[in-house]
Amino acid sequence: MITKNKLAGMIDHTNLHAYADHADMKKLCNEAVQHHFAMVAVNSCQTAYCHELLKDTGIHVGAAIGFPLGQQTIEVKLFEAADAISHGADEIDYVINITEVKEGNYAYIEDEMKRMVSLCKKKKVICKVIFETCYLSRDEIIRLCRIAKEVRPNFIKTSTGFGTAGATVENVRLMKETVGSEVKVKAAGGIRTLKQALEMIDAGAERIGTSRGSDIMRECI
Repeated sequence: MITKNKLAGMIDHTNLHAYADHADMKKLCNEAVQHHFAMVAVNSCQTAYCHELLKDTGIHVGAAIGFPLGQQTIEVKLFEAADAISHGADEIDYVINITEVKEGNYAYIEDEMKRMVSLCKKKKVICKVIFETCYLSRDEIIRLCRIAKEVRPNFIKTSTGFGTAGATVENVRLMKETVGSEVKVKAAGGIRTLKQALEMIDAGAERIGTSRGSDIMRECI
């Protein structure tokens, strides 16, 4: 059994909408403080504002990089990540270049991951690698997991929440079984209920990305 407090500490409370304004960010951060969530997940331009709102609370600010398509060059992703970190990001969630996966160019994916992980380690922030599993075959997911097992980001993550589908129990389990204890797994995309969150955790997820964090916590009462 997982306690309510432990569950809250596994949730990345998320608002990545293009139309999210400062009032939305304030609401997101206030809810994160209320429930003691691990992190707020926001677009990188919101980093500085959320960092100021969450100062001295112990709750991290996570910046989404290369979001949501992952179709920027490595250099652009590195610049965006470094900029977000300079404005207070404690965690970086970046989207891989899915085109290069489809081309079978795993050397590119490995180079991208190594450079992003190196930047994050140098800056002492957490690095999460978003696969966007809805576009990937089982074999492609396994190949990416094997790269991650060697490169060692802090987390690999199922989805942006903006693809054609989100996290599935099957993909979370496959990812965890492949990376083992070397890398953690974050499940995100379409997780709206306590039941779904617990199923993902049971499958091996150690973080849950969701815009419904407060709803999930209310179910715990």
